[in-house]
Amino acid sequence: MSSGVSTTTAGQRSDLAAQYLETRRTTERLVEPLNAEDMMVQSMSDASPAKWHLAHTSWFFETFLLTHLPGYQPLDPQYRFLFNSYYKQVGSHPNRAIRGAFSRPSLEEVRRYREHVDSAMLRLLERASVAAHPVAPTAGATRVGQPGDVLLLTELGINHEQQHQELIVTDIKHALWSNPLRPAYWAGDRVARVFDPSTRAGDPRHMSWLAFAGGECEIGHAGGGFAFDNESPRHCVRVQPFRLAARLVTNREYLEFINDGGYRRPELWLSDGWDQVCAAGWQAPLYWEQRENVWLAFTTSGMRPVAPEEPVCHVSYYEADAFARWAGARLPREEEWEIAATQSPDASSQSPEGANLLDSGRLHPMAAPSGAGLQQMFGDVWEWTSGPYVAYPGYRPAAGALGEYNGKFMCNQMVLRGGSCATPASHVRASYRNFFPPHARWQFMGIRLANDSF
Repeated sequence: MSSGVSTTTAGQRSDLAAQYLETRRTTERLVEPLNAEDMMVQSMSDASPAKWHLAHTSWFFETFLLTHLPGYQPLDPQYRFLFNSYYKQVGSHPNRAIRGAFSRPSLEEVRRYREHVDSAMLRLLERASVAAHPVAPTAGATRVGQPGDVLLLTELGINHEQQHQELIVTDIKHALWSNPLRPAYWAGDRVARVFDPSTRAGDPRHMSWLAFAGGECEIGHAGGGFAFDNESPRHCVRVQPFRLAARLVTNREYLEFINDGGYRRPELWLSDGWDQVCAAGWQAPLYWEQRENVWLAFTTSGMRPVAPEEPVCHVSYYEADAFARWAGARLPREEEWEIAATQSPDASSQSPEGANLLDSGRLHPMAAPSGAGLQQMFGDVWEWTSGPYVAYPGYRPAAGALGEYNGKFMCNQMVLRGGSCATPASHVRASYRNFFPPHARWQFMGIRLANDSF
């Protein structure tokens, strides 16, 4: 995660309060299927309870914005410590691994906290929207991070909450999978819609490739809306000619890798990846299990047979790299992915509109549609690249605590692109850089192949 930059105009800012409220409502809709006990569960240290996500996203607005509101009083001053995630310059915080132990405050109290923050934020936005200049903190307020423009910081807070919306989905999926009963997150009519075989009824058995000339290209955020600071500065890169697979790798293709001994062949794996396979006993993607010689996968709607034409997901960077090597290909470089997403003649690949993102309500990857050109560049699964998560040339983190949002994580992580079925549509763009350590699998992570074309 990173601090943000924006070129939002005054006209675009006028509906920021509506965007704020819709974002907050979306978060609440995502937890509607959960009971209070569900929202307490933390199944691993990388994940957080849904109740904590509700509180922390409110903490973010309170900590970085409501210091600008005259007379604002926190609902509970202890929340400043309790719901701080990792901002050392704000103060101390609990160990991440024990968030599931926070039975107090109750879920009802956390919801009151959200209402308290929402009421104050609407007052702040009304006050800030009439200002033609940044709104400075009130006298005596703690200046956390850059003072900045309240409206720009609100955009950052909205995008921060959207990131946590995706985490709510992926964290509760892991939590429910950890339950031996394998309970579903969503049920009812939605299940039939998600697994309707007529949806995207393509037959992607053939893998086609698109060639790109390379050369001198620009990557990074080009302006015209919000972006996180790790997407900047825009800069030139020199890229050799390359080819990109037209679609994502499917479960059918990944099963061929498994059946060919993919998890038993050390020559296919990076050294650290092979150590992980041996230590963790990996034999298939996360959430897969074999019953009576049939592969099943845990989905947000419960256990389902593995669908051959859907994109393989919940694979680590190590697994993606090993599969690519087995397939005689490689993973895309970060800059190659962005160039393809912005330069492809297939216009549908350049926009998240119509893609399988959070807004579709499916919360499950879909098979590639029929048709030529690049497919699935946005949505379905995050796509591993071979790019290490490092700063772009000229990058400087923001001053103060907001500089911790992103810059300090530029180590031991790999970049993913494109968004997933749990990413809000308004949250993704071609320059967006997600990042996770190479062993991570609980996000909707998948594979697109690349190759050189000299």
